[in-house]
Amino acid sequence: MPGITLTHPEPRIALITVDNPAKRNAMSRDMMRELVAIWDTLEHSEVRAIIITGAGEQAFCAGADVSGDLSASEEVARMVNRSLLKTSAYPKPIIAAVQGTCAGGGVELMLSSDIRIASTTAKFGLPEVKWAIYPFGGATAKLVHQIGYVHAMKLLLTAEMIPAEEAARIGLVNEVQPPADVMPRALAIARQIAANSPMAVQAVKRHITRVSAEATLAQEPAEQLLGDEVRASADFSEGISAFREKRSPNYG
Repeated sequence: MPGITLTHPEPRIALITVDNPAKRNAMSRDMMRELVAIWDTLEHSEVRAIIITGAGEQAFCAGADVSGDLSASEEVARMVNRSLLKTSAYPKPIIAAVQGTCAGGGVELMLSSDIRIASTTAKFGLPEVKWAIYPFGGATAKLVHQIGYVHAMKLLLTAEMIPAEEAARIGLVNEVQPPADVMPRALAIARQIAANSPMAVQAVKRHITRVSAEATLAQEPAEQLLGDEVRASADFSEGISAFREKRSPNYG
């Protein structure tokens, strides 16, 4: 059954796994709610480093499961924001171990991490505009600050997928490893972090993410308005239909 699993491979290290391989680890709203609960649990635990990954080697996370609920109420928006750590500071360091496809909301989930290890098989992209979907999960706010304007705009506006080597070149990920080495490398970095002062590490993480979260939160009303305009358009109906019917959209 699809879900989010939490394990502890070593003392003071947590491993979160997005587990929906039949849909390339796309996240349903229920899975996002599970992730919120896990973030809340770990925030107040003795864990000193968190690794997040996707089940199997085909995908880290392909984004939202658009076959399910696509509502966008304020309550849903708050839940999605927390699941992707879009508008809230978070004290625990997060390492992303990325295999296979990382797209849409998967990229936005990865943007909440601090250190990113990608497999040579990984590919990254924000295909939302191809399907007339506004990227609500933080990409429009975070990506420019993390990788720079021109790199962010190319990903956001072209909807192209890029290989791991290009993701490393533009600073979207830290390093690229053979598939078998991705998790060992993530664990090695987690051990390094866990050996440091948790008080100092978490103070640094809390401050940096607070600055980012406050800037993102300030943009939230305008972003919701723009997203609602897209959602109410004929383009949105055509894009979602095309995605579900596995065909190219026709925007006239």
